[in-house]
This record gives sequence, C-alpha cells and structure tokens, in this order.
Amino acid sequence: MPVLLEVCVDSPEGLAAAVTGGANRVELCAALDVGGLTAPPGMMALAARVPIPVYAIIRPRAGNFIFDADNEAAMMTDIEAVRAAGLAGVVIGASCPDMTLDLPMLKRLMACAEGLGVTLHRAFDLVPDPFEALEQAIELGAERVLTSGLKVSGPEGVDLIRQLMEQAGGRISIMPGGGINLSNVERVVRETGVHEVHSSCRQPVECRDERAIAFGFQAPVSHETSGEIVRKMRSLLDKLCSTGI
Repeated sequence: MPVLLEVCVDSPEGLAAAVTGGANRVELCAALDVGGLTAPPGMMALAARVPIPVYAIIRPRAGNFIFDADNEAAMMTDIEAVRAAGLAGVVIGASCPDMTLDLPMLKRLMACAEGLGVTLHRAFDLVPDPFEALEQAIELGAERVLTSGLKVSGPEGVDLIRQLMEQAGGRISIMPGGGINLSNVERVVRETGVHEVHSSCRQPVECRDERAIAFGFQAPVSHETSGEIVRKMRSLLDKLCSTGI
C-alpha cells in the first residue's frame, strides 16, 4: 500500500512547493511557527485551485486547545468558510481542562463539518489515555488522527504509534507528525506500519533584508516549505513501498 505524504503549509509559496514537489495532500495553515492557525479566506481560495486535497486547520489562536464559547463560534464560522471555499476537509481538536478530548464540543464541530473530511489534530497528544481517546476519535467519525505518539516529536513516539495502529485495526488512519523529516521518515514508517505521514518539509532561510529585520517584519531566520524536500520525501516513500515496508 502506498504511503501518502501530507505537507503542512502557511503561505502561497509553500502551497506551490507542496504541489510541485508531489505531496498527496496539504494541510493549510497560517503561522506554522506556533503549530498552525486557521488560514485566511484568501489562502483558502487559492488552495481550492490546486489539484490535490486540501484540509484546513481550524485553530483560532495559539496556545492550548481549551476553547470557550467565543472560540467555538469562531471555529464554526471557519468550518463554513472551508466549505464555501470548496476545500476537502478540516483539521480540528479540542481539550477539556484535564486534557481529555472535549467530546461535546468535538461532536458539535463534527456536525458543522458534515460532508467534509476530518482529521483530529495533536490535541490528541495531550490526552492522559491515548487508547481511550482513539476509540473516541473513531466514534466521532474522524478519518485520521495526527499524532506524535504523545511525545514532542513523531520519531520519539514510534512505540505508541505502532500500538495505536494495532488498536485501530483499519478503523481509522494513524498519521505520524511532528519532526518528521528526510532523516527519520523511513524509520518511522518501518517501525509503525503507517500508511500516511505528515511533515512541514521546511528548511531554514536567512533573511538578507536588514530593514525588514530591524522593523520587526521578519525574523533573521525563517523556515519555508521546500519543493525539493517534498520531492525527496515523496521519492523515499515510493522506494519504501516498492521494496516492501
């Protein structure tokens, strides 16, 4: 079975790099440096033109995933914007104060997203019991769980990711994310048996515009999606499939 590559992007340039590099799906964001926030309508409209599925993250602010009624209202409106733009799906998550999944809110978000694909994001990585949370994600009707195996990075969480794959038994997809790159993606796939992976495929880029830095318009070093990294990762995953995982 082929291993799909999802690339998260937060700019028009990143979107183009993901598509030309051969990504199978895009997670559309703003502000990847804080884990990704909801992209603006202009980016959604641009993403609707690309020839691969695009899932938009629905996250109204940085920080934790404990959302109040105002945040929920914003997320509902953003889900409707995704639908209006014609994108394929959304990426959602919500936590209770004890870090269990906020099931009442997630059920309302799922109802709002009816007809769209749904990924449960890394709010999953904060739960106290991942096996219970996986069953909850399945019951909610999510297509996949994006997870680093409750560790800071996916490569650190391979043991739990493998256990989640076994528990899922094909009922839901488990997609490793967080620090997946060219140096570790092969190990992650081989050790977990997953059928899709999530990566930013970004590289550091030094800003040479001193005035932009001085005015605070740009950091001295930023990170940009690399079409070449996307191509190399896609090629590596293809070789894994052809030789047998």
